[in-house]
Amino acid sequence: MATTSDGDLPPTAQARAREGVEHLQAAARELIEAARAALDVAEELVDDPESVASLLGTLASVGDLARRVAGSPGRTRPQPAPADRPGPADRDESRVQRIAVS
Repeated sequence: MATTSDGDLPPTAQARAREGVEHLQAAARELIEAARAALDVAEELVDDPESVASLLGTLASVGDLARRVAGSPGRTRPQPAPADRPGPADRDESRVQRIAVS
C-alpha cells in the first residue's frame, strides 16, 4: 500500500480504515448491549430465587425431552444398587481414610 509524501495513507485507504473502525465500534456497542441484557437477566434471577428453581426445572424438562426425542437408550438414569449388594460405605476398603487429630 503506497503512502503519500508526508507518510499518511492515501484517501481511499483512509476511508476504508475509518469504515473498519466504525464497524468495530458498532460491534463493540452491540456486545456491550448484549452484556447489559445478560446482566439484567442475572440480576432478576438473583432477586427472585424461585425463578431460578423454575428455570432449572424447565431446563431439566427440556433436557429429558431432548434425550427422549434423540432416542438415546444407552443414557438411562442410574438405578439404585440392590439391597443385597454392599455399597461403598459397607466395604472394608473405603477410599476415605479417617485420621484422628488430638
